[in-house]
Amino acid sequence: MGSSGRLQVRPANRADAPALRAILLGTFESTWRPQLPGGDARARQEVERMAAFVAERSLEFQVAERDGAVVGFVHWQDDFVNALHVSPGQARRGVGSRLMEVAEAAMAKAGHAKSRLETDTFNTASQAFYAARGYLEADRYPDEEWDAGFTTVLLVKPLV
Repeated sequence: MGSSGRLQVRPANRADAPALRAILLGTFESTWRPQLPGGDARARQEVERMAAFVAERSLEFQVAERDGAVVGFVHWQDDFVNALHVSPGQARRGVGSRLMEVAEAAMAKAGHAKSRLETDTFNTASQAFYAARGYLEADRYPDEEWDAGFTTVLLVKPLV
């Protein structure tokens, strides 16, 4: 997958589903799986959960495409970013930044004064990415989604 082509952001379509699942699997394997207890059984459960998320919600995603390949996606509702994932091979190449620009602009256009999202304390790379975009920590609480003893960090950014 090249990284030199022009990055385009567009609404997801049904044909994107395999690429979206592959991106989720890649970020799961590189970021989440090393942190999760439960080994292969837990990993299979999470992969099934990711496939269901794509099946149920992917038509709400905005995808980033480079050189004809989907390399990332963002999903938000109202003022909350539910998911931002970039193919591990495309990290630090502007994909996440461009997707967040699209999401934040849409939130602001819809009249929202802020953008909110969550990450976990162990995910220091995402915390640094969001801090560079102007997000500030607003709260910490137990992460109930993963049921693994993680701590969630709520990040908030004012939109202008």
